[in-house]
Amino acid sequence: MTEVDRLEVPSVAAEVFGDQLPRAERFVELLAVHGVERGLIGPREVDRLWSRHVLNSAVIGEQVPRDAHVVDVGSGAGLPGVPLAIARPDLRVTLVEPMARRVAWLDEVVETLGLSMVTVLRGRAEEPAIVAQAAGADVVTARAVAPLAKLCGWCLPLVRQGGAVVALKGASAAEEIERDRRAVVKAGGAEPRVVTCGAVLDEPTTVVVVERVRPVAGRDRPRRARKDQGAHRA
Repeated sequence: MTEVDRLEVPSVAAEVFGDQLPRAERFVELLAVHGVERGLIGPREVDRLWSRHVLNSAVIGEQVPRDAHVVDVGSGAGLPGVPLAIARPDLRVTLVEPMARRVAWLDEVVETLGLSMVTVLRGRAEEPAIVAQAAGADVVTARAVAPLAKLCGWCLPLVRQGGAVVALKGASAAEEIERDRRAVVKAGGAEPRVVTCGAVLDEPTTVVVVERVRPVAGRDRPRRARKDQGAHRA
């Protein structure tokens, strides 16, 4: 049995993706075969691609206004940005990723799936070149990138006033908010709030939403250590 043969499409996928379901199925196939081969997805994750990764990512569109510009920071294998772009073809999505091999993957995925409203940028959220190209977003998304305080320090400058950071978090979301709340507010954000998306899923997605309410001075933004900066370059 091949990896693709193991990929049973859950019935709820049609509800989440609608007429875009064939694109979502193709993305899952790409992840199951080439994503595993290229070390972007662990082989043990293949059976959970739909539930844990693709559907989990797509439903955060409930927190994204229509016709919005979304910047997905640290896109990696394309999560959550690609499923979100598939489920919501009204969106303009920018995928930001620092590693060259992952950028190459994202470029291939975008071309293969015909996602004309998706752009891929190589870099980090806090780099001036990325800020220049991606700032003013309506929503910035992130999944498993950094603790909330650092994440908001890097991502809120990309968000327009009144826009929001939407970060996928697990069961520890409330605990993370309690720990990082002051740093988030200092970074220009409103009080973080926990939101559950995807009531149609067996396991709904937990996100932390932080609206941008004021600008933040550059000196207040967190910086990566020099060692960390080099470690993520391909």
